[in-house]
Amino acid sequence: MKLSFIALKSTRYSDSQSILTAYSRELGRVSMAVPAGKGKGASRIRALTMPLSILECETDVKPGREVMPIRQVRPVIVLGEVHTHPVKQMLAMFLAEVLSVVLRESVPDDRVYRYLESSISYLDSVHGGLVANFHICFLLHLGRLLGIEPDVSTYAPGMVIDLRDGIWRGSMPLHGEWLSPEESAAAVGMLRMTYSNMASFRLTREQRSRALDLVLRYYSLHVAPLSHIRSLEILRSMF
Repeated sequence: MKLSFIALKSTRYSDSQSILTAYSRELGRVSMAVPAGKGKGASRIRALTMPLSILECETDVKPGREVMPIRQVRPVIVLGEVHTHPVKQMLAMFLAEVLSVVLRESVPDDRVYRYLESSISYLDSVHGGLVANFHICFLLHLGRLLGIEPDVSTYAPGMVIDLRDGIWRGSMPLHGEWLSPEESAAAVGMLRMTYSNMASFRLTREQRSRALDLVLRYYSLHVAPLSHIRSLEILRSMF
């Protein structure tokens, strides 16, 4: 069958083989065997399957098989700056690492796939100086598709956000997973961020780092733990 997929990470399995983790339009999360080593075939696959590459291939799907073989790998959208611009490269590495954790289901979701594809294309095309908030905006909107976004329409000034339950409250919950009224108000503003207006959010490095920490904490509470993202500290140093 033909498979459209977005490359997330590659893990060396043996001297001659790596396992590529990807998110596909047809099957959701998949694992695929790809050549490793120094040969031409392995070098070509490494170049094609850099983080967030948008590809298609031929594969055989068999019940009970966890790792699929792939053939005839080719790009669907040829990316330029995502893999050559230093800042965009770092964003791609970070987001691919997060996606490899939070997209856990081997069940297709066309809305999620189309969102990833369009977002990656946007990152590739937008001016490099306008991407400082891209990763935050990306994760906030992905949360909506994953069904974990707090409902902004229920917010009123003075409320606090309960991070554990994902709702706004008129008073502090008994547990410690909540934000102050001031940070809750700021969170409402952030939840209205879009790719078209994200450059207007003039955040300091400290504010951007805090916002990212809160988004990752929220994902950890509602989807999967994100406390060991290796590229996080490098990303912080860039913004």
